[in-house]
Amino acid sequence: MSTSTPLRTALIGAVLAATALVPLQGTALAAPSGTDTAATAASSVSGIENATALALARSLADPDWSREVRRAALAADSVGLGALADDATASAGRRLAARITAADRGVATAKGLGGGAGSLLRLGLADASMKGRLASGAAPLVAAAPSDDDGARTFTAYDSRGRAHELSLDSAPDRPVYLIDIDGAKAVAEGLKVIDKTLESKGLGLSAPSAGTSLSAASGIDTTRIDSVRLGDVQEPFFKGDAEIFTLVTGFGKDGKPRVDTVEMPYLNKEDTTYYPGQVLVNWSNYKYDMADAVMMEDDGDTNYQALAKAIAAVLLTITDQGAYIPLVDALLDAIPTNWWTDDPDYVESWYTLAKSSSGQRNGAAGNGWMTVSPYHVPEL
Repeated sequence: MSTSTPLRTALIGAVLAATALVPLQGTALAAPSGTDTAATAASSVSGIENATALALARSLADPDWSREVRRAALAADSVGLGALADDATASAGRRLAARITAADRGVATAKGLGGGAGSLLRLGLADASMKGRLASGAAPLVAAAPSDDDGARTFTAYDSRGRAHELSLDSAPDRPVYLIDIDGAKAVAEGLKVIDKTLESKGLGLSAPSAGTSLSAASGIDTTRIDSVRLGDVQEPFFKGDAEIFTLVTGFGKDGKPRVDTVEMPYLNKEDTTYYPGQVLVNWSNYKYDMADAVMMEDDGDTNYQALAKAIAAVLLTITDQGAYIPLVDALLDAIPTNWWTDDPDYVESWYTLAKSSSGQRNGAAGNGWMTVSPYHVPEL
């Protein structure tokens, strides 16, 4: 076993654990009123999306508002739901605005984001093939973007009378469907700020090179750069659109503590597509040893970044520097619940034993992707 495997294993376990902390199934409409289950479902991202979908569907009984939403959905792949309601001229849209604002706040809370996240709920057609039918006047349904974590093969959409319709996930429905979903790019950007801030407060990440690191104009910094990258499966079914990918890089920091650096990858959103980002993956000035691991993740909508950061910290703080990467003790492995190690769409791919000299194609450990990397020296200005 590679000596870097414990950090990678601990990181994957922490990530999957954080996902398990957030309820992924059920909606406020499905749970009995007044129960703990109802409260939990209503406060989850999927529950908020579902309640918003039902409210929007009913509001479309107003023909003026329905035309406004149709025009917006035909003009762009995705529009901000809050802005759409705020700018509405129809009374039904204006009445919906306050509810959407509250829903946006609830989503930010459920995802562990700060108050600066702003509007996160968006609206778009479930599939581009529906545009023709929508333009011709077909009455649309409205649904929350289905979770791809629970193995379900159907999802619920609502008509303007509030009636539920069960639709298949295996193919795009014949009837136009508006999907209520999360602005994944914004959520990832804000979520990684939460992770960085939380881990830095625990001493597991630093916003600048540690004391004693010299960055003279002659030396600069050594990095590992991603020259190209390709994924075979980004875990996104037809209705979810682009994936929202980010990577967590981990190793031992200059202070001897495990550290995690977050890497946003907004370009990496389609499977079976090769990208050429020229993006820095590892900044070696942050690390004590010539070794780092990388775990690539995808925001599935219910990802709670505060819980994710806390779970990572709880695991990595148990690991101490003994002059080299050390095995993860059996007690720590035994403490990780079995369900943390089951397949989960949030986990995309991982690479480990990346060194400063690593060059060429590196296949991911899960066999789901590859990237070509090269050493890249960044001189200081």
